[in-house]
Amino acid sequence: MNAWDAAYWAFQTIAQIDAIAALGFGVVIGVIVGAVPGMSATMGVALTLPFTFTLEPVVGILLLLGVYKGGIFGGSIPAILIKTPGTPASSCTVLDGHPLAEKGEAGKALEMALYASCIADLVSNLALILFAAWLAAFALSFGPPEFFTLILFSLTIIAGVSGESLTKGLISAGFGLLAATVGLDLVYGTDRFIFGTTELMAGLNFIPVLIGLFALPEILAYLRRPAETAGKVMDLGRHHVTWAEFRRCLRAIGLGSVIGVVMGAIPGIGGAPSAFLAYSEARRISPNRDRFGKGELEGVAASEAGNNGVAGATLIPLLALGVPGDVITAVILGAFMVHGLRPGPIMFQQNIILIYALFMGIMLSSVFLFITGKIAIRAFRRVADIPKSILYPSVLALCVFGAYAINNTMFDVLVMFATGLLGYFMLRTGIPAAPFLIAFILGPMLEDNFRQSMLMSQGDFTIFLRSGITWFFWMATALSVTLILRRGLGRWRRPVELAGD
Repeated sequence: MNAWDAAYWAFQTIAQIDAIAALGFGVVIGVIVGAVPGMSATMGVALTLPFTFTLEPVVGILLLLGVYKGGIFGGSIPAILIKTPGTPASSCTVLDGHPLAEKGEAGKALEMALYASCIADLVSNLALILFAAWLAAFALSFGPPEFFTLILFSLTIIAGVSGESLTKGLISAGFGLLAATVGLDLVYGTDRFIFGTTELMAGLNFIPVLIGLFALPEILAYLRRPAETAGKVMDLGRHHVTWAEFRRCLRAIGLGSVIGVVMGAIPGIGGAPSAFLAYSEARRISPNRDRFGKGELEGVAASEAGNNGVAGATLIPLLALGVPGDVITAVILGAFMVHGLRPGPIMFQQNIILIYALFMGIMLSSVFLFITGKIAIRAFRRVADIPKSILYPSVLALCVFGAYAINNTMFDVLVMFATGLLGYFMLRTGIPAAPFLIAFILGPMLEDNFRQSMLMSQGDFTIFLRSGITWFFWMATALSVTLILRRGLGRWRRPVELAGD
């Protein structure tokens, strides 16, 4: 069967009402799940998986893909409106999305998040269709040394989200690295900082830490001085994203999309590191870099493009190699196997019609995401009209539910409250929360890949110079650190010059 015949039969498959309805319904479910703090896209896909067992393979897999893509965007809604990321990937959107909401421009922030999400999703889908084989081969060239240098470069993001004080940003990152070391050592199995508590042997779960770090400090601040923040949460605003604003953000969207595709094609990275890296690089090249973190549309565009650019790219190693790109695609791999399908090179020979049908459905998902996102923005706008005296107790209840639902244990709820107290302390002392989160995500990956590299080379550090990829990331890290030092020196010189005048 030639490619045109396969495409024709694939179109016949995808043009069925049940396939289109499943895809659209999946996007709707994903947006709703993503908008609930603690209910991640992973959880949404996992909960939907049993319902696909009795469906046709194409219909069931499209349903899961719709939930996946809708969930990634849905997390930006509470991140912008109530400073509570709905999913880990949307945690970066808080940095500029919520300040925009506090200025009465929540509607504009939500629109920009939707536009960036849809464009990045489309770019990611096109990359999946056009470059699956090449990007899969590129991903396979990453071993522990390559991962180590990539993550080391990614840690330079901390300087970009540290605000006015790099020192406070490094303190925050130190807290994050310390929290990331809790649990069993993955190489030797020794316990670290568990204090005899068996629940800590698995480490601190990411979702309770995320909720506690961003949501609880705002609630505690309100409880301490409710009179200062009484009244409405914010005004959604009547202003929409103008063409000039959209055009200004296109560079950030394009950059975030490319970063998302590359990071998504590498198994094990995920949407949150991609969003932060896209945000940091967009800030670096933007003429408005000083406004980042204070309510800048480019920041929202970059972070949403970064995390949505991952969505299609994580399917590249899954379909081309049979290797899941992240936890969500591992669940989707389970759906393939339930239907007797094994992703990989052989699948492109034996089930090419199914592959083409999935490609067509994936492209259609970007359209469904745009339509559903537009409706969701209007539906969730009522959140902006709820008084804080009602909203914050409701958010607290959702936070407790979200933390508990991860493992059905109260220990995760206690972790959430403990992290919330730490987050409140950081809020009161002006220590930024974003570096903590970045270090908490990337710290274990950095350590594990460093130690695996040392085991591979029997202690020879030259293994970190073994390939062109490692050299590239070493040079990128050196350039990034140089720019950080120059910027810091410029900030130090400015007050000295003013004092001299």
